[in-house]
Amino acid sequence: MRHEIVMPQMGESITNGTITKWHKQPGDMVEIDEILLEISTDKVESEIPSPIAGKVVEVIYPEGDTIDVGILIAVIDDDANATVGGSAPAASAPAGAPASSVSATPVAGSERMDVVMPQMGESITNGTITKWHKQPGDMVEIDEILLEISTDKVESEIPSPVAGRVEEVLFAEGETIDVGIKIASIEQNLDVPFGQSGAAATSTPAQATSTPAATTQAPAASTNSGERRFYTPLVKALATKHGVALSELANISGSGAAGRVNKADFMNFLNNRGSAPAARPAAASAPAAPVKSSVPAFSSTDRVEIVPMDNMRKAIAKNMIASKMTSPHVNSIDETDMTNIFKFREGFKNEFKKQEGFSLTYTHFILYALVQALKEFPVVNASIDGDNIVYKKDVNLGCAVAVPGNGLVVPVIKGADNLNIRGIARKLDELVQKARAKKLTMDDMSGGTYTFTNNGSFGILAATPVILQPQLAIFCVGTMKKRPIVTEDDAIAIRQMMYATHTYDHRLIDGEVGSKFLRHVINTLETTDWAQLF
Repeated sequence: MRHEIVMPQMGESITNGTITKWHKQPGDMVEIDEILLEISTDKVESEIPSPIAGKVVEVIYPEGDTIDVGILIAVIDDDANATVGGSAPAASAPAGAPASSVSATPVAGSERMDVVMPQMGESITNGTITKWHKQPGDMVEIDEILLEISTDKVESEIPSPVAGRVEEVLFAEGETIDVGIKIASIEQNLDVPFGQSGAAATSTPAQATSTPAATTQAPAASTNSGERRFYTPLVKALATKHGVALSELANISGSGAAGRVNKADFMNFLNNRGSAPAARPAAASAPAAPVKSSVPAFSSTDRVEIVPMDNMRKAIAKNMIASKMTSPHVNSIDETDMTNIFKFREGFKNEFKKQEGFSLTYTHFILYALVQALKEFPVVNASIDGDNIVYKKDVNLGCAVAVPGNGLVVPVIKGADNLNIRGIARKLDELVQKARAKKLTMDDMSGGTYTFTNNGSFGILAATPVILQPQLAIFCVGTMKKRPIVTEDDAIAIRQMMYATHTYDHRLIDGEVGSKFLRHVINTLETTDWAQLF
């Protein structure tokens, strides 16, 4: 029997891994727990043991290739007499298996590469195709823009991973596609006639929706008849979120290939499930879906204009509701005296810009102060997974950036705890420039452990923002204003004052810790000798 080996997830928020060494090659025998290959990510290098004993019959990717989590990378057959190479017949492949494991014999010499919907950030499960820059038959160069995708967090231009001829475009502009689903293919060998690079080259968009590229070895369940059913990671995640047991999943009629259950099938089942859902697992922390409003819908008149939300706004609305229902939000608010920073910046900003090429802003000081507080209170930098607390060893600081005509995006300063204030300023400027040019990558947008947003740029005094899941807190500042303040010696002075809000998840962060964190940030801002840091 053939067993598919997929790229494992080496840690939270890690979406791919690089194969650094194969310890076994096709035809080699391998024992259970014997090292099969070595994988590296930006966080760890690991030896991956074989989950079974048998013969290695396929090695899909060579050393040096970087592969997305969940993608098929090898096949082991527990039959020592199994033939090396080839794939299992289509009739025996599980629903939801990738194209590489289903019979679709390509033309000899074909070097066709599938393009799948990328993950545009942590916790994002789909993206909307807003524009195709290439159509079937068009030539494309490596890194030339292939299409544009939007999510609730970012709008991105997606470059082609290879040079060649576009063979397939499987979804139209405006369609929202789950992460990992094949959306196009590119033929690298131009000697292969157009439209003949493989059996799948004639797929239609409707067929393509059931051919995910990252759903191998999905968990299986048995129906009442004993039949084994396979579910994609997305469907499994939705089931966990909404408290749907595998036994219930087995009763859903799938509309995908070979009866595979897709997201639409699951949501249709959920909407018609009734008011008495099955008991949810103890570890599931996500809330039930909100009850739909019974208020009558508006109708268009000459005094009322109805405009449908775009996909980004709909996703934002959904995520904000989910965050409020997941995390009990608590806000600690205080004011900080920014006078010393104001005076220092006024005297140093011209020299700084001459040295660095960009302006020194108050945000740089605040981000530095936040990093110092996150080092002191690691629980604020953590996440919750069921009944477990996930402590993060790195401070990856998200910073909301306003993009004209595109709302806010939140790029992430990775390893901010290892940067001085100049390093934080340089990295933020790099991310801001990429955001405004719509050049942010998936890595730029993912992995955040804490977020900062500056509403003061809009001229308001204070705000209480919504936590960005799965983080536990967010920090917001208002505008800086001159105010008369009574000093410690009972004098009245004009000071540059600013309100700061620390919003945190009360499931884990109590008022004491949340307020002490805020006080630590304020003390750093008010008492640091900034000249010594520059």
